[in-house]
Amino acid sequence: MRIVVLGAGGAIARRIVREALNRGHPVTGVVRDPSGFQNYDDRLTVVKGDATDAASIAAVSAGANAIVNAISPRTAQDSGPPSSLTGAARALIAGARQAKVPRIVIVGGAGSLEVLPGQQLVDSPDFPVGYKPEALAQRDALEIYRRDGGDLEWTYISPAQDIAAGIRTGTYRTSGNRLLVDDKGHSRISYEDYAVAVIDELERPEHVRRRMSVAY
Repeated sequence: MRIVVLGAGGAIARRIVREALNRGHPVTGVVRDPSGFQNYDDRLTVVKGDATDAASIAAVSAGANAIVNAISPRTAQDSGPPSSLTGAARALIAGARQAKVPRIVIVGGAGSLEVLPGQQLVDSPDFPVGYKPEALAQRDALEIYRRDGGDLEWTYISPAQDIAAGIRTGTYRTSGNRLLVDDKGHSRISYEDYAVAVIDELERPEHVRRRMSVAY
């Protein structure tokens, strides 16, 4: 399976790229400025592209089997202004259709997961103020995929509330729109195991045209 990863310089994206390469999948990493990009894996093909431009996505994705959108609204390793998550959602849908790539997977956010029936994490009183704009943008992007994804085989993958660098255990639990917590009430996942979940879903699709969440 040939996989294109948008925003290949990000922390989560790097783990996704390596997980895919280690399983034998050719990967093309898309960044805004390849000249300033420090390639972290010699097996990765790096190209220039704009994740918020449909024509650019179509050009870099020609012949691919799947696209992973791993961009961040924060400034990434490949520099430049932060990307619009909603703009990227619209561009990815249009670009994938133009390139005739049927499968897209989106690195999503946890803010729109439900902590109680009808109550999302982002609307909780103690949700960190600094993360709220990103969480709301992720929620808006998810609605674009739900509304406009149509014929595309999209999957939006929300991580646990806490996600950080760690170890690869190869284990995780999945849910739909619910925030997963362990028996101590913690919601967490490592970048590495989140990447495992992404590639597992690409290899064995179980959440097509819907959101999935992952956590320990």
